[in-house]
Amino acid sequence: MSIRGLGKKVAVIGAGYVGASITYALVVARIAQEIVLIDLPSNLKKSQAEINDIRHGIPLMGSSNIYSGTYADINDCDLIIITAGRNRRPDETRLELAKDNVVIAKNVTDEMKKHYNKGVILVVANPVDILTRKISEWMALKPGTVFGTGCVLDCSRLSNILAEVVDLPVDIINTTIIGEHGEGQVVLWSKSLVGGLQIDEYCESVGIQFDENAKQTAEQRVLQMGMEIIKGKGRTHYGTASCVCYIANAILNHHSTIACVSSVFSGEYGIDKVAMSLPSVITSNGIERRFVDKLSNNELNKLKETAKKLDKSYTDF
Repeated sequence: MSIRGLGKKVAVIGAGYVGASITYALVVARIAQEIVLIDLPSNLKKSQAEINDIRHGIPLMGSSNIYSGTYADINDCDLIIITAGRNRRPDETRLELAKDNVVIAKNVTDEMKKHYNKGVILVVANPVDILTRKISEWMALKPGTVFGTGCVLDCSRLSNILAEVVDLPVDIINTTIIGEHGEGQVVLWSKSLVGGLQIDEYCESVGIQFDENAKQTAEQRVLQMGMEIIKGKGRTHYGTASCVCYIANAILNHHSTIACVSSVFSGEYGIDKVAMSLPSVITSNGIERRFVDKLSNNELNKLKETAKKLDKSYTDF
């Protein structure tokens, strides 16, 4: 049951692999003090079993108060994480999930609105850009209160790929991917850094060949990585959970950060109402601001084409 007054309260909606992994990661990382895992009443045994399994390790790895609850427990949350939805099937695009997951997201939002009184809403379920826009419209909260994980995981995957290229630790690699979490993502190579140096400059200085073909190969690897994991094990969830923890830490512990997350555009690059990723300042209030950097003609055209595609897809649901 809920313990009033703990603070740093999180609700995770959806007790599947992603929701359970996020709950576990939040506990182990000691980011939240109170976590409620919410699912359909028909799935109560599953959510309670996940809580019991996680709780058994708390004495050594964490001290969060975690419990299986209902939508009524959303009251007074600082962060609400929406994972509810079915997973991608092998060879299925994220947009092909939309027909089913928009319906699920609408049901989740309707239940959430009955009890919501505060808190940032983080959308994790796919297609994250479509669902972020839908839930933002349905909730009608202050801009930046609802946003999605967007391209955070894509940036992490690209950083891992580039760490292999330069044979250096991944934590000194910094990458920026904007646009869709999917086929329409745009890698900003001018902002891909190795220890603070732009990657082209670094590779040239140490004699590593990293030309346009190598960049295109890296981009394709990022796009294919999620599906490769799904084909291998049926789902992705650990990478998502760690990215969510990174965002949650900024919100719950006032460790403001910048990440490429998805939110509804309001005129950036001449794009309006479509949700896509941009580098954004994340604080306890959600997104405080989005950065609009100068793009090349190719980058800008691809971003605008992606926006048109997402907008067209959005009207289909």
